[in-house]
Formats: sequence, C-alpha cells, structure tokens
Amino acid sequence: MRLPDSFYTSVRTRLSEALDERGLDGYLATSPPEVAFLSGFFYIATERPVYLWMPREGEPLLVIPRLDEEYAAQQGVTLPTVSYFEYPGVVSAEETLAAALSRPGGAGRRIGVSAGVSVAAFRALSGAIGGAELVTTDAVAKLRLCKFPEEIPFHEAAARICDEMLAAGRGLIEEALASGGPLPREDEIARHVIGYGTDQMYANYDLVVYTTKLAGGLVYAGPNSALPHGLPTRRRVQPGDTLILSLGAAVASRFVESERTFIIGEPTAEQVRYYEADRLAQEIGTQAMVVGRTCAEVNKICLDVLRDQGLGDYIRHRQGHGIGLQNHEAPWVEDGDHTVLAPGMLLSSEPGVYVPGHAGYRISDTVLVQQDGPRRLTGYPRDLAFNIIEGVR
Repeated sequence: MRLPDSFYTSVRTRLSEALDERGLDGYLATSPPEVAFLSGFFYIATERPVYLWMPREGEPLLVIPRLDEEYAAQQGVTLPTVSYFEYPGVVSAEETLAAALSRPGGAGRRIGVSAGVSVAAFRALSGAIGGAELVTTDAVAKLRLCKFPEEIPFHEAAARICDEMLAAGRGLIEEALASGGPLPREDEIARHVIGYGTDQMYANYDLVVYTTKLAGGLVYAGPNSALPHGLPTRRRVQPGDTLILSLGAAVASRFVESERTFIIGEPTAEQVRYYEADRLAQEIGTQAMVVGRTCAEVNKICLDVLRDQGLGDYIRHRQGHGIGLQNHEAPWVEDGDHTVLAPGMLLSSEPGVYVPGHAGYRISDTVLVQQDGPRRLTGYPRDLAFNIIEGVR
C-alpha cells in the first residue's frame, strides 16, 4: 500500500517550483497528511512531533521519534532521517531538527509552514531554528487540490469498499426483518459497517496505513436523522423510519465517502417528496461539477433545486467539500469558496434535507472532476425504489 517513487518525485519537483515562486527556501511539514503526502511516511499523531524538512534544493530530512524508526523502515521510507528519544525529551524534537539543519546545506532564511500549524509548534520551531523566518504558505495545500494520477486508483479502491459497506449495513437490517427478530440499533449498524470496511482493508492489503482512520460511519434513523452530524444512539431502527448511512473509507489514506438514505418499509408521500427533492438536487449538483465553474457557483446550482421546491428552511449545510488524504479538505463547495474547478479535484456531492421532528435525507457521492465532465467514484444506487428496505415482519 505504497505509492510509486515516481509520485513522490513529481510532488517534490512541483513543491520546489512553488517554493521558488514564493521566495521560500524550504517547507516544513508538521501534520500527518502533509508528511504522508510528501514522503510516504504514515504515523499516528500523538504528543510526539514529526517534522519533514523539504528544501527548495537538496535532500529532504525526516525527524521522527526513535520508537518509530522501525515502522518507517517497514513502510519503505528511504529519506534521510534523524530521531529524538522521547517527548518532551532532554533534547526536544525541535532541537534535533535545528541541529540537523545547522549543517551545510541546512535551513535557509525563509521557511514555509502550513497555515494550520499550531501556535505551540510555531513558537517551538521559531525558537529552535535561529535566524530563520517561518512563513505560512499555501504551497502544499495548492498541490493537494488536484489529485495526481497515481492517487486515483487508491480512491477508486476505497470507493468500492465504501459501497460494500452500505450494502453490509442494509443487509444487517434485511436479515433482522427476515428473521422476525428485533431490528438492530443505530450503534450496532455503525459497528457492523465499520468492522466490515476495516476487515476488507486488512484482507486486501499487506501493509495497511492511514493518517486518521480506515473506515467510519454515522448512522441515524427516524427523528435522529434530522441532525446532520448526530452520533449513533442505542435507538433501534423501526419500520417506517428514514435511515441515513453516512460512510467513509480510505485506502493508503486516500478517502472517499458514500452516503445513502433508506426507507424501512413502504414510504409515505412525505418521505417520497423529501427523498426525491434531495435526489434531484444531488444529481443536478453533481453534473454541475465541471471544469471552469467555481465552487460557489456549483453550490448555488445544487441548493437552488431545494429552494425552488420550497425546502430552503431545511437546508443545513453546503453541497460538499474536497476529499483526499483527509476526509474533509479544500476546496469547499460552498458560497464563500470561489476556487475554480480543475481536472483532478475530488469532491463530495452531498446536499441534505433535514426536517426537525421528522427525519433527514442525504445522498453523497465522491466525484472526480475531469476535463470531459464529472465522474462518480462511488456507485451505490441512488433511486428510491432500490433504497426501500422491505422484509417479512
């Protein structure tokens, strides 16, 4: 589960060009997604810092805790590496980095860092690396906006697993309906689908790596589904419920999400109305994700479908967001983001309708922006007839 060396060569070449354009001597990566993107080293974020120095010219340098040395080797990381013993340490991670950069060819005068670097890390690094100015920059964030060709197969693989997770969640409910026993609780469905996705990852790949999680799921039914980010409860799903399975998976930490709304039993006229309105908004919004449009324009096209049907009061969030090494990352398909869509961008398309006291309706696909039009990576059916869960009671 490692991208080819050609990927990292391409990334570093383009980063060097971006640093040159910005007048920066190098870039210091401080977060798991950035370090993984630039070096291929995946690690669990703890209190122990990991730093990756990427000079505009010359060799990169990876600073890791000593306890991760074997793990980095296991992942096939071949970058020059220095380690520190422990946190906070007699010699800190920042002092270890500064000592390495004090050698010939080390740090320059202007060092780029992500705008997301913590205040504590910024201060510690500024204090340790004397004579250098730390400058927040979007150099790496811009590189991550459009996926490299080598990344797409990993997203596609994650999409297949994510669609299978939806089928697994549905199957658990169908089995209960067929047996005549109690229907599963929301938390039981969540545990089932997350376990399924995780098992698939370990069954298919020798060395499983990730920056945050392998598989995740939000499961909510009935009135609970009207809370867009509600957590699964111990409530049992019931005949007549609207059920949202909001699922995500990642292969080599390349995320996708696939979300569907199901109706348990014959839907009411009210359920049909809300479902079909959301399905139409999702379809029109997805097809609007074309090269040259801005995120704001696409968001308006999508959400206007709901507003035109008198459902504006039930809109609780934007159409979508970027997906990559994080399940939420730039660009943002929202009124305030005027980023122009370009080939290689990977976006969620997930408008929602949330009716307090009744239910919520959300359909989400992971969509690849291409020169000849958008392409859904997730393919679980979206039509209402397919997503009615029926069984013998």
